Amino acid sequence: MKKPFASITAGAILLSFFVFSSCQNADTKTETTESETEVTETTTESTDSKNMLRHVVLFKFKDSSTPEQVKEVEDAFLALPSKIKEIKSLEWGTNNSPEGLNQGYTHCFFVTFDSEEDRAAYLPHPDHKAFGDILGPHLDKVLVVDYWTKE
Repeated sequence: MKKPFASITAGAILLSFFVFSSCQNADTKTETTESETEVTETTTESTDSKNMLRHVVLFKFKDSSTPEQVKEVEDAFLALPSKIKEIKSLEWGTNNSPEGLNQGYTHCFFVTFDSEEDRAAYLPHPDHKAFGDILGPHLDKVLVVDYWTKE
């Protein structure tokens, strides 16, 4: 008999591996493929420091959310670096893994900070809170993992 907890734990471990593996080379990249709807965009400034604080955010949208509403959320998130100076860089993309282990999460955003103080300024920032107001009605689930990059 399959144990549900073991399956959930294995799924979480695989998802974590996917997220952390994806982060290792996530400095600057822009890709658009005509045959796919997945887009990866990056807004960056110089990343001089070797160790960076990454704030990884995964979204699963409600089934009732329209593509236009999801686009509004994407645009609002992408506007944050121009409003919050503590954001060093922002990279994002949509899931295209063939493994089927995304558990409904479709969007991944990597926000980079130079310090924990910068992250501490970002979290309660009025523009971050305003983004939450746009996101809230469309959000089914969110997963957030923060970590310091290692060499």
